[in-house]
Amino acid sequence: MEDPASGPAIRLPRALAGHASDVLAGRLPPVVPRDAATVMLLRAAPPAAGRPPGAEHGIEVYMLRRKSSMAFAPGAFVFPGGSVDPRDADEDVAWAGPDVSAWGRVFDAPDDLARALVCAAVRETFEESGVLLAGPSAGTVVADTSGDDWESDRSALLERSISLAELLGRRRLVLRADLLRPWSRWITPVVEERRFDARFFAAAMPAGQRTRDVGGEAAQVTWIRPADAIAAGRNEEIVLWPPTAVTLAELAACGTVAAALAAPRQVSPLLPEITVSQGTPWLTLPGEQEYPL
Repeated sequence: MEDPASGPAIRLPRALAGHASDVLAGRLPPVVPRDAATVMLLRAAPPAAGRPPGAEHGIEVYMLRRKSSMAFAPGAFVFPGGSVDPRDADEDVAWAGPDVSAWGRVFDAPDDLARALVCAAVRETFEESGVLLAGPSAGTVVADTSGDDWESDRSALLERSISLAELLGRRRLVLRADLLRPWSRWITPVVEERRFDARFFAAAMPAGQRTRDVGGEAAQVTWIRPADAIAAGRNEEIVLWPPTAVTLAELAACGTVAAALAAPRQVSPLLPEITVSQGTPWLTLPGEQEYPL
């Protein structure tokens, strides 16, 4: 859609106009964004009808629909993720892959925050999908996390009765930072009442493990082709927030899981802007980002 006053933009619900106007006018200070991590779990899509054996069938990504009762992004289809827990910065986590400083350079973050972001990515993926990016050694990954003992550990993480470092230490597991790829960084607009500085990661689904519907914040979970998710968003069958929609379009352009994980990514802060025109809030994406819906 296009606002005549500002060019191409995305129309937002008028209910957002009041708070946005107060922040833009200086009557309210902007909320400080919370650090967060989001992970796109990827797998090869199953063969489509009419495709020859052995052909590339594209990517599927794991998504969940947030419960309509959630305060942030109610009802939206999102990737697993959430806010950083202070204990995610625990230096006792056994670690394999790029060191903390390397992640800090990617995300322009000090070492303690870089460690916390990677740990939050692994923790949130386990909490919201049952998939654990860790293994008994630097070259292995846990083969199965579907047992009752794993579910007990997952619940304990959710309840914050244990930390990720404690879980990995007790099970003598190594966090596999090498299985993660940095993707992007999105910051919630300054006028929003709940704000996040979210670092997006990509990871291939580990062999042997299975995602499962773990409930919690999710009303529904699914594996879906990025292009199909975008089409559903265009048809208003599902709700996609702009960062999710843009990311889905980027994934669709990769074609395969290997290409997605190998693609070089320039990670810089992306901060959409919201303006209010004649009582209607409009969102514009930063830089050359294109909104696929």
